[in-house]
Amino acid sequence: MKLVIAATGASGAIYLQRLLEQIDCRAHDVHLIMSGYAREVVKQELDDFKIPPAVSQHSETDMNVPFVSGSARFDAMVVVPCSMATLGRIASGSSDSVLLRAVDVFLKERRKLILVPRETPWNLIHARNVMTLLEAGAIVLPAIPSFYSRPSSITDLVDTVVWRILDQIGLPSPGAYRWGEKADSAKTSREKS
Repeated sequence: MKLVIAATGASGAIYLQRLLEQIDCRAHDVHLIMSGYAREVVKQELDDFKIPPAVSQHSETDMNVPFVSGSARFDAMVVVPCSMATLGRIASGSSDSVLLRAVDVFLKERRKLILVPRETPWNLIHARNVMTLLEAGAIVLPAIPSFYSRPSSITDLVDTVVWRILDQIGLPSPGAYRWGEKADSAKTSREKS
């Protein structure tokens, strides 16, 4: 599978880190774009950010990357975390950076585009931008963790969102908690509490 993963300056760099860790980057062609603000947030939020060696990293200003052309075949793009400022620029059709041009290509070519905003609460402008992107074919997957798997750490909590991203891309997430599949073990642990 050919994937583009992008990160913006929203808080939530751990979602990016966990997604990169759970994709087999040797088996898939993974391209990474990080905005300047994304790099700053990573430094603030994570002590030891690691990009797998097999990942191709690209500058946010290099318009010579293959995924900014509709003729290049890619399967999916994920923007995680996606700031509401970036989401608004995407909704307006702006294409003045590699990230924005790539998103525009994925929308126009009807390829899978997953945006993972972490902002809350939303104002009316945010909601209208989200509606515009849903109508354009994007998948908006807010970074809202679930709790029915009984996460016991921040990483476990983050993974509940990463599993949903992987499901949307169509990649395996063998550690994912599936409602009903592990209901007996969850029920047993609740009974012991």
